[in-house]
Amino acid sequence: MSTRLPGAKYRSVFDRGRPLKGRLFVAWALRSTDAGGQAGVVVSKKSFHDAVDRNRAKRIMREGFRLLAPELPRDVDWVLVGRAALAGKRTADVMDELRHLARKGGVLP
Repeated sequence: MSTRLPGAKYRSVFDRGRPLKGRLFVAWALRSTDAGGQAGVVVSKKSFHDAVDRNRAKRIMREGFRLLAPELPRDVDWVLVGRAALAGKRTADVMDELRHLARKGGVLP
């Protein structure tokens, strides 16, 4: 099963989800019965002006989530909104931040 969140679910995660604010990104988490343990990523032009930088930020957020997905509960969907501080970071940094936010939000013990 894919770890990518379908486009139709973004709005429900934003509307009903809980924001967890971190240094590198803001993670919106929504626990529900129809969740599939998937994540969507968003990076704005305001944070990253160049398309190359936006794509890199999205790529490392997707990969960090993919590697961390086995540790995360399957009944939570995520939307990760990248911040400018993500520039120059690695996948391991994203994984650490996501793990920290999941614990802070009560998603992980």
